[in-house]
Amino acid sequence: MTGGTLLNLKFSPKVLAGDKGLNNLVHLVRSYFRMEGHHIQFNVVDANTLKLAQAKTEDYRGLIVRVAGYSDYFNNLSEQLQNEIITRTAHEMF
Repeated sequence: MTGGTLLNLKFSPKVLAGDKGLNNLVHLVRSYFRMEGHHIQFNVVDANTLKLAQAKTEDYRGLIVRVAGYSDYFNNLSEQLQNEIITRTAHEMF
């Protein structure tokens, strides 16, 4: 039993590109729940986009990110939290 374990992942947008990327994500999610996972959340954005959002806030007002148990507009977050999200590891599948 996992006791309600949360899986928090950040993917580069190219991970979901095409049928192969989407299929890989489907397999990942299904495998996680077969292993009795309870909650999974994703950020699908690259660090460069997030850095641009910090620099040009007016151009990225609608950018929503997953923080930890909740989502929020990226530009509503403190600079410290923005930087943490930018530096999170971005996973890629091949």
